[in-house]
Amino acid sequence: MASTTAAGGRSTMAEGIFRSLTKSNPRLGKIDSAGTSSYNNGSGPDSRTMAILEKNSILDYEHEARQVHTSDFTEFDYILAMDRDNLHSLQTIHRRLAKRVGTDATRAKVMLFGDFGGEMGEEVGDPYYGAIDGFEIAFQQLTNFSKKFISKVLEGQIPSK
Repeated sequence: MASTTAAGGRSTMAEGIFRSLTKSNPRLGKIDSAGTSSYNNGSGPDSRTMAILEKNSILDYEHEARQVHTSDFTEFDYILAMDRDNLHSLQTIHRRLAKRVGTDATRAKVMLFGDFGGEMGEEVGDPYYGAIDGFEIAFQQLTNFSKKFISKVLEGQIPSK
């Protein structure tokens, strides 16, 4: 699962890219995206996100924004944050849940997605307040991170919890 603050741009773009890259791989399960806040709950992706996905032949993507649920930490093997602020928020939720239900019940690994880009700690910049070129840059980053992440998972280099 991919996560940002509002789940309208970067995380939804990451979900669309992941779905496109993993269509024919039965070893990869459920893919989703959610925000750490409820700003865009029920809304579709940013129109610029959709334009970039369509420009790159990802034509069958639909999404309705939602907020991260505690159940996400038991349903998903990996939760990927787009930046350090989101990573911190997700780690806080994860820690509180683990205290409440036990660490064995929380299977998700919470990680910074940019760690799969070649440079540890790389963030996916938030293009929301800029022009379409910011979404182009985010698409390139997310595609690169997705390919490397998927490769590492399939090779067993990133085991699930």
